[in-house]
Amino acid sequence: MSTGDQINAEAEPSGEGCADCLTGDGPGWWLHLRRCAVCGHIGCCDDSPSQHATRHYQGTGHRFIRSFEPGEDWFYDYATEEFCGGPKLAGPQSHPLAQPTPGPEGKVPEHWQHQLRR
Repeated sequence: MSTGDQINAEAEPSGEGCADCLTGDGPGWWLHLRRCAVCGHIGCCDDSPSQHATRHYQGTGHRFIRSFEPGEDWFYDYATEEFCGGPKLAGPQSHPLAQPTPGPEGKVPEHWQHQLRR
């Protein structure tokens, strides 16, 4: 199966941050952001406390994600657990440059490093 069979390049990002963290699911902050290449859902990475990007895949079967970090353009396939190529997606390609990492501003606890899931 090619990635083109599963990716919707027209789907716009669901927002500038993790959609689930911002609606109150979990502690409300993330380390890095991932974008579902099927529907545009923005979720937090597996190092983040809530791992919403992976949970989105588990709940929907949407297997391809793309980094939503500035300067990163890699895709990942949850089904094969491998990095892969993919098309240019509808913009924006990342969260705003002014948005801090981790984020969002004002929600990250003082000792956030101890809460990472590495």
